Amino acid sequence: MSANRRIKVLETIHQGKVGGGERHILDLVAHLDKSRFAPVVLSFTDGPMVDTLQQMGIPVHVIPSTRPFDFRVWKSIRKLMQDEEIDLVHVHGTRANTNMLPATRKLGIPVIYTVHGWSFHHGLPYPIHKARVMIEKWITRRTGLNITVSASNRQTGIRAFGRFKSVVIRNGVNMQQFHPEVSDHGLRAHYGFTEQDIVVGFIVRMTIQKDPLGMIRAFAAAHQLYPQLKLLMIGEGPLKSAAVQLISELGIGGAVVLDGFRSDVPGVLQAIDIYCLPSLWEGYPIGLLEAMAVGKPVIASDVDGTREAFDHEVSGLLVPAKHTAALCTAICRMAADGNLRQRFAAAALERARADHNITTMTLKVEEVYNNLFVQHEMTKATNS
Repeated sequence: MSANRRIKVLETIHQGKVGGGERHILDLVAHLDKSRFAPVVLSFTDGPMVDTLQQMGIPVHVIPSTRPFDFRVWKSIRKLMQDEEIDLVHVHGTRANTNMLPATRKLGIPVIYTVHGWSFHHGLPYPIHKARVMIEKWITRRTGLNITVSASNRQTGIRAFGRFKSVVIRNGVNMQQFHPEVSDHGLRAHYGFTEQDIVVGFIVRMTIQKDPLGMIRAFAAAHQLYPQLKLLMIGEGPLKSAAVQLISELGIGGAVVLDGFRSDVPGVLQAIDIYCLPSLWEGYPIGLLEAMAVGKPVIASDVDGTREAFDHEVSGLLVPAKHTAALCTAICRMAADGNLRQRFAAAALERARADHNITTMTLKVEEVYNNLFVQHEMTKATNS
């Protein structure tokens, strides 16, 4: 390899829809030192992330597949890596990794695996849970390096596999995009909210993981006590139709606004008063970090990496997952006390600036890339 050639890194993820993992890739490739690294992105589905990368001028490829261990695409993956002269592969998520490892091992390309939350989460039937643990164990022992986005996820891996090596690199936020002075571009008025309304924001994909139905039930109970509460639900997903139906059944349609995917997340966050994330499991939730960076008080489930992201009773409130009454109580407590919201918001912003900066995260990832690349080159030289 020429001493002047940049290290080519293939960032890989299973879908092009913009969620936490996809925003992580967008921020990472934007902030990598382009004098040292040349990022290329592979997604296994099309979507808004792909469009954004094209606008950024980042090489991006789509090899359609929605299945793990999809042997039909392995040849195409190998050809892509050869054509792009890839030096390192950085995989984000389990499903993508099951399709990357067979191809990378045949070409001898090192793989870095970032665990954005384990696939063997709570609530799965035992046979599925057991199978996913075995798959993750197989994956993590065949990568050059594993990255966990929270210490909690790292400990979960140790408990599940008995032997699990990883470095912890927590997710970061682009502080130039997410900050308290960002404009809502009229979104609060656009959605029909007044200054007197207290708007709870639920800005995620509507999946089982994020528990949108639990969010709606808790909000409905809180709204009975505090009619000035409003709920803004932003996102798409398999549970959206069920969410619409539940809102109708509970008779709270006048207090809930639903909208689809939006790319202007900073403006949406500025339009709300409280950010709520009642997930059943998480890695290190980027949406939560973004809300904190905009200076919003947060309510979130006491799960995995979420509990590491902010301080309970300092910058927000932690509640047990899938606990409607506790979530309702937390919403009511914030609705009743404007001073509490302001205090939590200030602390959330301070914590975000101190611990959640994308620049710090990117420097740590770059160090991982450089070290693994040097080790790989030395090994090749020794074996040649």
